[in-house]
Amino acid sequence: MQGINYAKSKVLRSFLSQHLKCIRSCSTINFIQNKIKSVTDQALLGGGQKRIDEQHAKGKLTARERISIFADPHTFTEYDMLMEHTCTDFGMEAKKYPGDSVVTGHCRVNGRLVYVFSQDFTVFGGSLSSTHAKKICKVMDQAMAVKAPVVGLNDSGGARIQEGLDSLAGYADIFQRNVLASGVIPQISLIMGPCAGGAVYSPALTDFTFMIEDTSYLFVTGPDVIKSVTNENVSQAELGGSNTHTKQSGVAHKAFKNDVDALLNLRYFLGFLPQSNTDAAPIIPCNNLSIDDIPLFDSIVPKDSSEAYNMLDIIYSLVDEREFFELMPEYAKNIITGFARMNGRSVGIVANQPKYLAGCLDIDASVKAARFVRFCDAFNIPLITLVDVPGFLPGVVNQEISGIIRHGAKLLYAYGEATVPKLTVIIRKGYGGAYDVMSSKHLRGDVNYAWPTAELAVMGAKGAVSILYRGKENVEVYEEEYKGKFGNPFTAAKRGFVDAIIEPASTRRRLCQDLEILSTKKIDNPPKKHGNMPL
Repeated sequence: MQGINYAKSKVLRSFLSQHLKCIRSCSTINFIQNKIKSVTDQALLGGGQKRIDEQHAKGKLTARERISIFADPHTFTEYDMLMEHTCTDFGMEAKKYPGDSVVTGHCRVNGRLVYVFSQDFTVFGGSLSSTHAKKICKVMDQAMAVKAPVVGLNDSGGARIQEGLDSLAGYADIFQRNVLASGVIPQISLIMGPCAGGAVYSPALTDFTFMIEDTSYLFVTGPDVIKSVTNENVSQAELGGSNTHTKQSGVAHKAFKNDVDALLNLRYFLGFLPQSNTDAAPIIPCNNLSIDDIPLFDSIVPKDSSEAYNMLDIIYSLVDEREFFELMPEYAKNIITGFARMNGRSVGIVANQPKYLAGCLDIDASVKAARFVRFCDAFNIPLITLVDVPGFLPGVVNQEISGIIRHGAKLLYAYGEATVPKLTVIIRKGYGGAYDVMSSKHLRGDVNYAWPTAELAVMGAKGAVSILYRGKENVEVYEEEYKGKFGNPFTAAKRGFVDAIIEPASTRRRLCQDLEILSTKKIDNPPKKHGNMPL
């Protein structure tokens, strides 16, 4: 009996021991769960309700609110919500916030995978710490691995001074990834607050930079520093506001009214872009989209070749649903760039604008168009070029001395390098070197059309006659003779420099057909590490 009782006691002790372990385990799990909930709740509040209210008072959303608008509902998966900074200097050990000053992860936008980081201005002014940088680098690395776009919602005061070189090293890590990702996945920056110092260079390395009117700023050094160094008085808006960067510097591609407007436009904009350089240009299924002739085109070009017209009228009539996402509309207005669709297929459009500087190419227009052409080529987006260019803009200081030769060569290089389908329509003037540059047949243009109104020559009749018949009388006769020879597209067509002289009304139908045929185009440039374009 004693042995039996001992055995029972041993079993009971074993049972109680296991039960106590289970209780302790459950208690530990409950503790961890409660701790996670507490820290998560804290992370969701960022820098606290007071700072959130201050953000709202400025007309700005918080980092998480921005993601909730940008992402498809319930698709955002967050990374590293519990990470904290590691700085112990300047009293920072006692100032820690879960997630530090940036929210990172991935989401779906219109059903497509996008990686996103959103800087949190309520935590240390969104300043970049080494932890902050590691979080951004992680999503950029994953985006590269799975070939998906990266979108940065920037709202940062710059480097976290308390961390010194660690913060600067974090910036360099991000810059390196920007460079490696360039031409591989689309990179888009939306500036949603102050962006100063080292914070400005990552957006500058990305493909597109958008801003918010009145609440976002980009500058290397702020007004106070400029005042102390150069004694110049300048406001934040004058120095780095959206007006400055969309109209004067060309740093930003577009500005939107407020956070919500910007985020919704960004969702729409992404629909024009492929996920990566291994994907074809997006095609949106479309039923019964008209590719009928457009009678308006038969009369849209003025009879007087010196009279201006609006090239946007042609573009909106040419593309699907009259939808055209113009980029840099306020900068270098003499050239137009942007995305549209033709019979459902995403295309990039470059066009001279006769309303401004007669459509001449100058330094700003050349650089603007060259960067756009290179993006389209990197991401397999066909290019449609609409030409009405009287030449490069003359000028001693603003053009020649400032390097129009070098900058104009950038556009020449971009078109010559591009291997995507290139379709060109010469609407009116195609003069001089500018004719060559604007996706001519000589730069491997796949399809080059001319309207009957096209004029292809070394220069206009007046300028040519002043050189050819200097000192002669009755120059009007010679001008008419020159116009008869070169003031039309027939000479170019005889030499095969244009594939066809087409009826303007048939332009959309022909381009849609050509895009379908060229969808399987495959050519390669000579093997090389990379070219050396005239930067």
